[in-house]
This record gives sequence, C-alpha cells and structure tokens, in this order.
Amino acid sequence: MDVLIDEYGSHDILRRVADPYWFQALCCVLGYDWHSSGTTTVTCAALKSALQPTEHGVAVTGGKGKQSRKTPQELHALGPVFHWSEDQITTLTRASRMSAKVDTTAIQAGYPLYHHAFFVDHDANWVVIQQGINTEDRTARRYHWLSTHVDSFIHEPHDAIVGYPLQRAVLDMTASQSERSRQIAVDLVNDNPSRLRHSVATLQVQGQASLHRWIATREDTVPDTIQAFAMPKRINWTALRQAYEFHPRNYEELLGIPGIGPATVRGLALVSELIYGEAPSWRDPVKYSFAYGGKDGVPFPVDRHAMDVSIHFLHDAMDQVKGHDRTKLQALKRLRQLKRRVANAHTPAQRA
Repeated sequence: MDVLIDEYGSHDILRRVADPYWFQALCCVLGYDWHSSGTTTVTCAALKSALQPTEHGVAVTGGKGKQSRKTPQELHALGPVFHWSEDQITTLTRASRMSAKVDTTAIQAGYPLYHHAFFVDHDANWVVIQQGINTEDRTARRYHWLSTHVDSFIHEPHDAIVGYPLQRAVLDMTASQSERSRQIAVDLVNDNPSRLRHSVATLQVQGQASLHRWIATREDTVPDTIQAFAMPKRINWTALRQAYEFHPRNYEELLGIPGIGPATVRGLALVSELIYGEAPSWRDPVKYSFAYGGKDGVPFPVDRHAMDVSIHFLHDAMDQVKGHDRTKLQALKRLRQLKRRVANAHTPAQRA
C-alpha cells in the first residue's frame, strides 16, 4: 500500500479497492483467501490497521459487527486530521448510513449485513465494502461502492455486487426497472396512511395472488413468483405515519427515514405491483461471481477443466501475438469491449 499510494495516489487506491477483481486478488496476495467470506472482513481489518491517515492520506472506518456502528464517530474524529468541513463530515456520514440502508432494505436477497467498511481519503472521496451472510446456506455476498460513480443512492449505485449462488426472487428497488415502483411508494406514503393500511390488509388475505397467475396463456406464460408476493405480517405503521408527516420528495428521502425497514419497503413494493400494476425488479442484481471455485471448496470445488480451457485460450492468444499475428489481439480487445457493454446492460441470468 505504501508503494501503490506513492506511485498512484490515494484516489487510485480507492478505485482499485472498489474493483471486485482487484480486491479479491489483494485478499489472495495477502494470504487471506483460505476462509472464503472471511477475506472481506480480515482484509479490511488489516488495511484499517496498516493505513495511517497522516502518512497515507487514506483511512478505513467501521468494520465487522459492532465496529461497523462506530463509523460516524470515526469519521468525526478524522475531520480535523483531513481538514474537512462540517458539511463534508455530514455528507460522508450520510453516505455511510445510506449505503448500509440500501443493501439491507432496498435490496432484499436474504443477506443481512454484518460488515461495513468505509474507506475515505483526504479529499473526502470514499469507498464502501460491506458484506452480508445468508444464515440458511452460509453463503456471503459483498457490495462495492465508489463515490465518484454514485449519482444516486437508489438508482443502480453499486460498482459491484459479488456473490454465489443467484437467488430466485430478490427484491431490487435500486434497479432501473423499479423506477415506477419507487415513485408509487412515495405517492402511497404521502397519501392518507389509512388507505395504505386497507390495501395492505387486502393483500394479507391468505391465498391472495396477482391476476397474472390466472390469465397467463400457454404462449405467454408468467413466471410463478408467488413466493415473492408474500405480504409482510408486520409493517412499521408508526414510521409510515412519521413519513407521511415528513412528506418525502423522493424514494431516497423515504428510505432514509428511521423505521422504514425491509418489511415496509417490501409491503410498498407489493402494493405497487399487485394493485397498481407497477412491478419492481425481482431479479438478483449480483454482477460478479466465482468462475472456477475455491481451493477450500467454497462456494464450490475448483473446476480444473474450466481452468485448463481458459489457460489454453490465453496461451494460444499470446503465442499468436508473439508471432506478429495481431488479428487475434485485436479480436480480444473487441471482445473485452463487448463484455463490458453486456455486463452493464444485462443481469447474470440474461448473460447466461
């Protein structure tokens, strides 16, 4: 890190850490890849210990479990060191809080967060690396954020979401497809809460389902996502009353209101879909996964054949380049550009 910061500067370090490939490679270089999901927590803890704000111009706040809740206090303590204004500290604290709220509440894949690391440099650029764990199958999911790429906290804000396997029905209120659902949620909250309570009560009737389940034809089948339509039994009506009095202007303000948790967000999304016909995205937003498996068998054993095929392909490409055959090199460059466009435009399931 000393060499990298001296050579490239603090902002470039943040950019690298936000890259899931680079971060995973760093974990392996440091020897922390043997316990899979622990790579995130141990690597971030090691960087927090190693990076000194006065020396490197970069600091790591937060961490695993209770340590994550200390992020606001640690950011305030860094203020005098980095000569931040009160407005900058407020902005950074809000970024920490909103990124955690989004990955806990706006994206519901069954991975409650247990780790939140907030990287920041002297210019108040930041990166968030946080991780959740599925207690049923013991798999983990990591979220990467980079401040310079975040135009909105609630509209596709991530640089990367890393995980395995893909989950079946994931509520993703940050997806572009969820834009109308977000707007309706704000309208519902700003309307009379008693009307919303009636709508929720109607959908909580056992066996209630969307009409789409009954009107699908053989040529135009509708996926059976009835499990995704389970209306939560407990919704924080006190928080919704407070939200009604606050009158949020947009979904980001709604999400930031204390007490607006996963059940409330899911309830609003289901009312939007089943009553008003505006469905949110139920596709898993994971953008990166594991190509060959892990040497510890997690998330699955190493696929030696897939590794051999990839190595052979790369060796063959490099041999042709060395032989002054630039055709394949240019083809590889075009393939790389195409891969980026596809990765940005489609979900992993669509790419498959």
